[in-house]
Amino acid sequence: MRGARRAAVALLTVSLALTGCAAGASDSGADSKGLSAAKPAEGAEGAGAADRGYEADEGATAKPAPALQRQHVIRTAELAVEVEDATRALAAARRVTEGAGGHVANESTERIDDTHVTSRVVLRVPQEAYDAVLGELAGTGRLLSRKADAKDVTEQVVDVESRIATQRASVDRVRGLMDRATRLSDVVTLEGELSRRQADLESLLAQQASLKDRTTMATITLELLEETEQASDSEDRPGFLDALSGGWNALVAALAWVGIVLAAAAPWLAVALLVSLVWRLLVRSRARRPERAPAVEPEAPGERVGREAPRAEAGPEE
Repeated sequence: MRGARRAAVALLTVSLALTGCAAGASDSGADSKGLSAAKPAEGAEGAGAADRGYEADEGATAKPAPALQRQHVIRTAELAVEVEDATRALAAARRVTEGAGGHVANESTERIDDTHVTSRVVLRVPQEAYDAVLGELAGTGRLLSRKADAKDVTEQVVDVESRIATQRASVDRVRGLMDRATRLSDVVTLEGELSRRQADLESLLAQQASLKDRTTMATITLELLEETEQASDSEDRPGFLDALSGGWNALVAALAWVGIVLAAAAPWLAVALLVSLVWRLLVRSRARRPERAPAVEPEAPGERVGREAPRAEAGPEE
């Protein structure tokens, strides 16, 4: 009996051991499969985490993107406007400019005739109010011409700023050398170099100030012309007074030409008159001289009686 029980216990133990091995094998396969399936996921997740970490590190170490550079533009415009009253339009242009924060840079007014006036004014206005002021000035009357120009000088502004920074550093460096110089010759040389570099720096600062003024304030040149009255067809026809005035003008012009001709012929007329007077004096002097009587030869008495006898005989016959 005891032998049978021991055999049964041993058989049961072996069967349980075999069952546990089979279960362990299956569990190990499932675990290996699950591990192999989990590893790619963990790998992908790890790779993603690594990538995210790299991106985070890169974003943390990368320099911030530079801000957009400000654009520097020089704006100019020229307007020609025909208005009813140039004086009033000029006052309105001043008000608009001062209201926008600008000022009048130059102004000239000229009277063409007794009734018409023309004005030319140069206005400086802020860049922000350039378009608004330009529109208001163009609407003061009938626009005759308009010309606008915009020049980008951003590169020039940046270049001047960079040169100013470099020049200031150079000046500071020369000043430092002067502070450490001990010999008089070195001091004199450094003073000359410092003066030259300071002059270059001042020139660059003047360029920067000019660029800043032209890019901050826009320039508008406004020309105001008064309207000219257009005559109607009825006014174009000449009237009685126009004809009378034209005739009088023609008469005056003719008399003027006659006077010019007489003035040109006056020397000749004077010479002709003088010659005529001399000629008349000569002719009259000849006419006043007495004429000599012809010489009569003496006749003999007989001849004279013979000649008178027939005259006596002719009397009775009559």
